[in-house]
Amino acid sequence: MSVNYVSLGDSTAVGVGASQGGGYPDRLASRLRKDGLPVGHTNLGQSGARVRDIVNTALKRVIALQPTLITLGVGTNDLWRGTEVAEFQDDLDRIARRLKQTGASMVVVNLADLALAPVAKLVPSALYEGRIEPFNDAIASVARSHGLHLVDLYTASQEMIPRRPDFFCSDGFHPSAEGYEEWADLMLPVVRTLVRR
Repeated sequence: MSVNYVSLGDSTAVGVGASQGGGYPDRLASRLRKDGLPVGHTNLGQSGARVRDIVNTALKRVIALQPTLITLGVGTNDLWRGTEVAEFQDDLDRIARRLKQTGASMVVVNLADLALAPVAKLVPSALYEGRIEPFNDAIASVARSHGLHLVDLYTASQEMIPRRPDFFCSDGFHPSAEGYEEWADLMLPVVRTLVRR
């Protein structure tokens, strides 16, 4: 049984910040292959993508690819650029509704605790303080409504980031190769269970 995996998201799906090996989706795909699963992976991640960009540019492409597994990680750019939470949730809901039609298993990851990123010390705290949780609540709500499998990067990152001083690359914002490895390890048990069904 081969896995037709399509990943959606922002620069973390692309792998910005890693010198090699891509972002968390490429690393997930290679872990599944190591498990002996034939995995085809199409990465539709876009650097700088907000949730609206996925609605506008990626949905038709995903549906055409007939995936059996989809991962989605988006929201950080919405948070930094001031998207309203309600608007974010509406767009995320639209993505979930459309992609349910594919019959694929869908995994969504929430936002890491960006207050722990080195860049957080350099930007006004109003950009992220008190804003991360409402975005994550919106992601959790959409996941519950549509039966998406939620991976809680937020809680995991609070343990992961202090333990891994090399979690971020030199820009203090994007994960490093080591950070993406941790992220893929976190997602692997959920994804592995779904693709083995």
